[in-house]
Amino acid sequence: MIGLFDSGVGGLSVLRAIVQSGINDDFIYFGDTKNVPYGTKNKEQILSYTREIMQFFVQKGVDCAVMACNTSSALVFEELRREFSDKIKIYPLIQSVAPFFKDEKETIGVMATSATVKSFAYTREIKKLNKEADVIELECQEFVKIVENRLYDKKEAAEYIKSKAEYLKNAGCKKAILGCTHFPYLVPVLSKFAPEIEFIDPAKYLTDVIKEGLKESLGAHLGAKKTFSTFKFYVSSAPEEFKKSGSIFFDIKDDVLLADFAKC
Repeated sequence: MIGLFDSGVGGLSVLRAIVQSGINDDFIYFGDTKNVPYGTKNKEQILSYTREIMQFFVQKGVDCAVMACNTSSALVFEELRREFSDKIKIYPLIQSVAPFFKDEKETIGVMATSATVKSFAYTREIKKLNKEADVIELECQEFVKIVENRLYDKKEAAEYIKSKAEYLKNAGCKKAILGCTHFPYLVPVLSKFAPEIEFIDPAKYLTDVIKEGLKESLGAHLGAKKTFSTFKFYVSSAPEEFKKSGSIFFDIKDDVLLADFAKC
């Protein structure tokens, strides 16, 4: 069983990428809608939230957990790994993606939330394998609100998106990592303002890493454990709103449930 978590609906884009890659399994998705967004929270808060989520996954029998959230990957992966890796295999988004840029020569842009940018996690992880890498991390916190409220056609939102895209274009970036799971939805708008830049959804790299992990655990027969997928969706508040907002990322056919620990 594969568990994914994010502070809200954005991580559903990661779930979609995993499913589209051909991985079949039982999936549990948890959206921490009571505490969204993580991008403006501090490390202690995020660790408290994600520790509860991991305990929830353990109780549900999850075999591997996908941190479908850049902010939590940036701030608390090491703590969660130390506490839970003997129970669950953990796939952090940033740490899984960084190795794919070990040979990059061009300036790499990163568009992310405030907390992720302040952590310099992408720069740190990429430079572990590519010491000469030139990484520019750009705070784009308002992208979260723009996507969740579908404001991308509004003039003010378009101007904000344009200013961020042009900043990276003027900085000489040829590639830009979309360091928040909400951001891939804005690729058509970003590409309009900066067609020279390749905007990269990290989920496609993370999916490759997960596939390799499943090959190791299942042997040579990827998908042998399951020939179809099942889905369960949990949140910490407002399940109906989550289902409505999440529809832009994933076709949620099942009821969204309020997690028991969130009812306290």
